[in-house]
Amino acid sequence: QVQLVESGGGLVQAGGSLRLSCAASGRAFRTSHMGWFRQAPGKEREFVAAIFRNGIMTYYADSVKGRFTISRDNAKNTVYLQMNSLKPEDTAVYLCAVVKGPWGTRSTNGYDYWGQGTQVTVSS
Repeated sequence: QVQLVESGGGLVQAGGSLRLSCAASGRAFRTSHMGWFRQAPGKEREFVAAIFRNGIMTYYADSVKGRFTISRDNAKNTVYLQMNSLKPEDTAVYLCAVVKGPWGTRSTNGYDYWGQGTQVTVSS
């Protein structure tokens, strides 16, 4: 089992940057693909990015491609999401999770062991 704790959220102006962290407990982290999702008020949870267990492959939602970068440090049991050129529409609670389905899934059904999330607010 894996427990996840996100941090790094906050209030930032449009065009600014934030770096989110997702700290994982449990030995299973190093053998697990990981992902980031986000959920805005009144909207469904949506896929943001995912990274292979050893970091060699990543994929992104079209809405963040070129602006966000997912990475991981298995020695620190941590996954990161570097967010640049932030827009007001990026405002949401950001959550990390473990991939339980096939590599490449973008559905919440393909993920498990969700963290509690960290709030990101982008002002215009």
